[in-house]
Formats: sequence, C-alpha cells, structure tokens
Amino acid sequence: MKKGFLFAAVLAVAILFTNNASAQSNVKIGYFDEQSVIGLFPGIQEKLDTVLQSYAKDSLQEEYNYTLKDFQVKDSIYKRDSADLSKRPKALEMATTDLNRLKYKLINWQQYQQESMQQKQEQLLLPFRQKIYAALTEVIAENKYTWVLNASALSVYYQPSIADNISIRVAMKLKLPLPKEIEEAFRVATGGAPAKAIAAPAATKAPAKKG
Repeated sequence: MKKGFLFAAVLAVAILFTNNASAQSNVKIGYFDEQSVIGLFPGIQEKLDTVLQSYAKDSLQEEYNYTLKDFQVKDSIYKRDSADLSKRPKALEMATTDLNRLKYKLINWQQYQQESMQQKQEQLLLPFRQKIYAALTEVIAENKYTWVLNASALSVYYQPSIADNISIRVAMKLKLPLPKEIEEAFRVATGGAPAKAIAAPAATKAPAKKG
C-alpha cells in the first residue's frame, strides 16, 4: 500500500470523525511528517542499509547476471537461425520480441535497479507505516483535529505552533525516543511545566522551639 494512499485514507477518517464537531467549534489544524516519525524507530536506518545492500548484491546482481547470460544465448541462437526464422514469420516475431525485451532490460538496468530497490524499501517500511498510521488515527480522534496537513506543504514563511505538530504526538503514543529539546518545547507549548520546574522543592525543617 502506498504511503500517499495511507495518508489520504487516515485524513478522510479524521474529517469524517470531526465533521459534526467542527460545525459547532473552531477548525483545528495539525501538521504531520511521516519521515520524521519513521526516523525515530531505533536502528531502522541500519536495518534498511543492511537489508538493501544484501538485496542489491545477492538478488539484483544475480538477476542481472542471469539476464545477461540469457540475452547472449538467445542472441547467438537468433543470429544462427536467422535464415530459418525468416521463413516462419510468427517464430521470427516471437524471437525478436523476446530478444528486444532482454536488451531493453539490460540497457535500462540502472533504472530497473533503482525501482526494485525502492519497492524493496517500501516493503520493509510497511510494518512501521502501519503502526504510525494506526497511532495517527488515534491522535487525530483524541485531539479532535479537523484537518491534517503534510508538513512539507507548509510555507517557509509560516511557522505553526509545535503544539499542533502531530508527528510529536504520534511518536509519544508509540513511545519513540524524542530529542530532549523537542520534548521540552512541546511540553511548554501544550501547557505543561518545564521539566526543571516539575519537581517540588524539598521541604525545609522547622526550627526547634526554645525552652
């Protein structure tokens, strides 16, 4: 499932959920960045790098070697049997089509490899995205957001409140580690006391009475 479709589906759920409420209250808008949340999963980049490197070496390289060998063998047969094939139009058409397919794949191998790597990455990230969008749906409902904008669509000239950064709320719901400065800024923006002011001062002992 593509991430764009997932985001649209969750947004549609959010709009349906808040449709009646928003008619009676102010519109509440939040913004969300999927990539920033994905990057918070511990060790995810190392896992992606390891799996993708292995995939490129063990799977794609083997596929390239096989395709090249297949092309060389069929090209040799095509040239050897060209005179006979010319007498059989259908056989010639099939052999030419097959050879051109392999040639096209080899010529455009770099693009094919990039697309295959992207598909593999999407496959690896799918379980993480499913967790993120499940949490996102809950956050939208709990906080009664009317609209959720993709953070990349925000203007560089407009800095919305960190309190409406739904990525932070989703990360907290998933118990993902946040940078301390972001966690602190979010706490203050949402009405919480700064971390250093949370602890109550130690009680002082009353002086003993004389006599």
